[in-house]
Amino acid sequence: MIVAGFGMRNGTNATSLRDALRGAAGAHTVQALATLESKAAMLAPLADVLNLPLITLSPDALQRVATPTQSAASLAAHGSGSVAEAAALIAAGPGASLWSPRHVSGDGMATCAIAVGGLA
Repeated sequence: MIVAGFGMRNGTNATSLRDALRGAAGAHTVQALATLESKAAMLAPLADVLNLPLITLSPDALQRVATPTQSAASLAAHGSGSVAEAAALIAAGPGASLWSPRHVSGDGMATCAIAVGGLA
């Protein structure tokens, strides 16, 4: 499964989320979106428009995943170097790998990373 994982600041809008997704996904077609449970309400409208499932994750789950990006702000707030990368990797399943590390939206409000799993 190909999953777009998202991190976002409170107040993030659909334009920021779409910008982050476009930057991270490139030519990849995603099959699901993923984020923290506490951010799901901001991502749900995009999932609905794209007709994709939304996978929500607990903050504890993110802390068990190593990410190539190590944002000090993300580490302090969520215990993960990148919420987007960790969410994508977890949601894509065991053995998942990043196809695209996190991409930051132009306004800095959202991040998106793409992971793939289940191809083995």
